Amino acid sequence: MIQKFIRRIFNKKKPAGGQAVILPQRKHGINREHMSPCALNVCKELRADGFAAFVVGGAVRDLLLGKEPKDYDVATDATPEQVRDVFRRSRIIGRRFRIVHVMCGRETVEVTTFRGQAAPITGEDEEEGGEDQRKNENGRLLRDNVFGTQFEDAVRRDFTINALYYDPTQQEVWDYLDGMQDLKNGVLRIIGDAETRYREDPVRMLRAVRLAAKLDFKLDPATKKPIRALAPLLQDVPKARLFDEMLKLFHSGHALASAHRIRDEGLHHGVLPLLDVILEQPMGKRFITLALQSTDDRVNADKPVSPAFLFASLMWHEVLSTWKKYQEEQEMRPLPALEEAMDDVIQTQVENLAIPRRYTAGMREIWSMQPRFLQRAGQRPFRMVESPKFRAGFDFLLLRCASGELDAEVGHWWERFQHANEHERAQMLIKDEAPARKRRRRRKPAGERPAAEE
Repeated sequence: MIQKFIRRIFNKKKPAGGQAVILPQRKHGINREHMSPCALNVCKELRADGFAAFVVGGAVRDLLLGKEPKDYDVATDATPEQVRDVFRRSRIIGRRFRIVHVMCGRETVEVTTFRGQAAPITGEDEEEGGEDQRKNENGRLLRDNVFGTQFEDAVRRDFTINALYYDPTQQEVWDYLDGMQDLKNGVLRIIGDAETRYREDPVRMLRAVRLAAKLDFKLDPATKKPIRALAPLLQDVPKARLFDEMLKLFHSGHALASAHRIRDEGLHHGVLPLLDVILEQPMGKRFITLALQSTDDRVNADKPVSPAFLFASLMWHEVLSTWKKYQEEQEMRPLPALEEAMDDVIQTQVENLAIPRRYTAGMREIWSMQPRFLQRAGQRPFRMVESPKFRAGFDFLLLRCASGELDAEVGHWWERFQHANEHERAQMLIKDEAPARKRRRRRKPAGERPAAEE
């Protein structure tokens, strides 16, 4: 009991190193009744055990903007082991920086200990490589597993609007870095020196663009200035991590705005260099605009989205131009030429993004179905509509028709065909579109062959 009392007294003091502006409920307007019961319970239980506990980050930002947070994070002065002791249904995860997942039914709340500044280099560190143990030659942070105060935790976050802390017990918002003012002004501002922070983690540049597009915020001039020059640093980021970040960007519900922003800031060269080619061609631009708008509509309607379909759309016009080149310059037949084009484009792109094989396989299936949609005779259409991937391929076909790449009649035909009965389907077949078959030369009987053939 005495230890809990001491903790409560300590937690009421301002953290060393900075003073927070503390806003009461009447000034920030967050209604805790509309929050996640799990997040509220986590904060309540930690407070009851004598620890500080705040909802933090994107959840607070979204609540202040009147949006529904997708998930909740809690920051505390308790260590991961102490958090684990408080909650029976919890587990510690992570190596570089340990966090705790607390489960409440189907919901999971992520609990992190306040992070501090990077530890000073010790003699042991110097023997093992000194500063390189913490940062590489470009300034990227490699080792950063340090606990600290709440103020230090705020300073370590990426943007001021993500460094706001909400105490549901007292219904107060704690603001160390003028995040509330930036939120009010619609400005995204990085915490600290922008170049240093981007060098520590180049992915922050992609996050800046994604968050600005999502919230329709302006990038603070100092936040924006170094991005174009530092964009090549993305090449040093693990490809799998870049792929995850691009999924977040394109599945944010603001994919179209994000695509234009990463191109405007020059970040696409490290992840999707083909955006230049696509967005400069009228037909390609229409196709991508329709594809990304469709993705946004599905995300905002809480419908599932397919990464394979998304990346198949982003790369299609590169596949199309390469396919045409193989047919014209190397006189390859259409299907082998398409196979070669798919191989080339995927191989080039995976050098920038580590697209998992399960997605590239799906992309190939969508692409390889496209020539078959132009064969509306015989048994091929019947087999097509029975394919497990027909719906994805058909949706892709509709994008091609809507963008002007194909005659809209092709899409209308397949729409009718898939819903028709067997008799109606047979009547719909277009014999002229049956692929030409090579006529085999009939080998003459031995008695009819010229002497030279004997």
